[in-house]
Amino acid sequence: MGNDTPYDQGLDRTPANYQPLTPLGFLERAASVFPDHVAIVHGALRRSYADFYARARQLASALADRGMGRGDTVSVMLANTPAMLECHYGVPMCGAVLHSINTRLDAAVIAFQLDHAMSKLVVVDREFAPLMAEALSLATVTPLVILYDDPEYDGPGAIDGAEDYEALLATGDAAFAWHMPRDEWDAISINYTSGTTGDPKGVVSHHRGAYLLAQGNALTTSMAKHSVYLWTLPMFHCNGWCFPWTLSAIVGTHVCLRQVRSGPIWHALAEEGVTHLCGAPIVMSLIQSAPEVEKRALNRRVQFFTAAAPPPESLLASMDAAGFDVTHLYGLTETYGPAVVNEWHEDWCDLPSNEQARLKARQGVRYLPLEDLSVLDPDTMQPVPRDGQTMGEVMFRGNVVMKGYFRNPSATQKALAGGWFHSGDLGVVHPDGYIQLKDRSKDIIISGGENISSIEVEEALYRHPSVAVAAVVAMPHEKWGETPCAFVELNSGQTVDEHQLRTWCREHLAPYKVPGRIIFGEIPRTSTGKIQKFLLRARVSEPCQEPPVLGNSAKTTSRPNPDGAAKRG
Repeated sequence: MGNDTPYDQGLDRTPANYQPLTPLGFLERAASVFPDHVAIVHGALRRSYADFYARARQLASALADRGMGRGDTVSVMLANTPAMLECHYGVPMCGAVLHSINTRLDAAVIAFQLDHAMSKLVVVDREFAPLMAEALSLATVTPLVILYDDPEYDGPGAIDGAEDYEALLATGDAAFAWHMPRDEWDAISINYTSGTTGDPKGVVSHHRGAYLLAQGNALTTSMAKHSVYLWTLPMFHCNGWCFPWTLSAIVGTHVCLRQVRSGPIWHALAEEGVTHLCGAPIVMSLIQSAPEVEKRALNRRVQFFTAAAPPPESLLASMDAAGFDVTHLYGLTETYGPAVVNEWHEDWCDLPSNEQARLKARQGVRYLPLEDLSVLDPDTMQPVPRDGQTMGEVMFRGNVVMKGYFRNPSATQKALAGGWFHSGDLGVVHPDGYIQLKDRSKDIIISGGENISSIEVEEALYRHPSVAVAAVVAMPHEKWGETPCAFVELNSGQTVDEHQLRTWCREHLAPYKVPGRIIFGEIPRTSTGKIQKFLLRARVSEPCQEPPVLGNSAKTTSRPNPDGAAKRG
């Protein structure tokens, strides 16, 4: 097969008419066509595309000189800094595979990842050096260690025997003939899932998928040439949703942000001309709750892309008033980041604000580079009706689905069974084809035989002006089997009691969906900011007979960590 038509006979693939797709060429083109355009801003640093490209090639050359090549793993533990951007190009330019480590993990999990990925070299920011040193003491592998000294960090940190990052680059060749992948199916990166119920799984991405999603980002978000992107999303998360490569494709400017803080965000928005940024709703809350002295008037609309729980209507309204257009995205590590977008229709702008908020809460339709998106019955693998009610599992198919899980064939086979990637997310399809998540398959609550979406209950709680974060889990019930239990964090300075919140829920939900209990306090999260619902379930493992006595008030003056928002994708 393959050479069975007249159009295949004698018409072969050659270097003249076929090259593997890779996002690495985006940087070469940007440096060739716009060598003096500012590629990276980091504090006082301004780095051109010519310099960015030269440093990426120096890094690739230096890594190759130290034995890194095709299929070798180079691990990096870096903040959103210029070095992290250089690694997204320099590491795969020598043929190696980039392994970005979440900077908020503990030493044992980092050690597991280093061993499982068979890391041969580690680049670590000086701030994270003590943590990396502890992880290396627990790991079996003994990689070379490179220490990056970020000029925006003035604290302690060292690892004995580590080589300096700038010294490493100095040994490299800025004219290094970097390696195109032999095959676009070659791995470009490995990213580990959270592993809240077991060992993390290593998601392997290929050059073809990274190339396509990087361009898909630009098309989907309408990023014009020379757009300015602010790094409020961690680059270690799904390779920054492929935006490190997207910005080179549109010859844009990266504005690095070492820490997500309201003052630097507002400064960058005003002084650097930021046009786009991504983040969870908590980042929006951080922007809106900033002291008035930090806020700046914007002379343009700024595009904000969020991929977490739907933002409350009040937050969407305040973001709109401040000059931000908010777009809901959805995806997973296994889909290179966002692969679904809530495409907005102009005539929706004329709808009442509550109706707009309802539409914005939907995840949406497939990205351009995703071939197929569907909600299927996982037993029959047939599409569910487009009625906005019938739930099924959200499934993906196409070139922006992972190669599979590294060294885990059974998990790979299960995830890709039937020719679809099984997300584990439950959702519905509306009559217009837009999908909306309703729950994780393991988080659905079954009460008296009725399915209750924890997301639906959380959305009702989020609409209350006092609620900052909400998480709903199943609580055992002697009569109904299960009933919802809500955990709630309040906005700073807000006071509300359980009775008031349950009354609010009764106004927005069917009676059987109202939480039988509401618990106030800090909600546990993973290091990537996902709420650890398994810990919440453990706290309410005893059966509930009747709703507890109401009227217990709660007040908080603390705010959730801006990097600790629950997020999906």
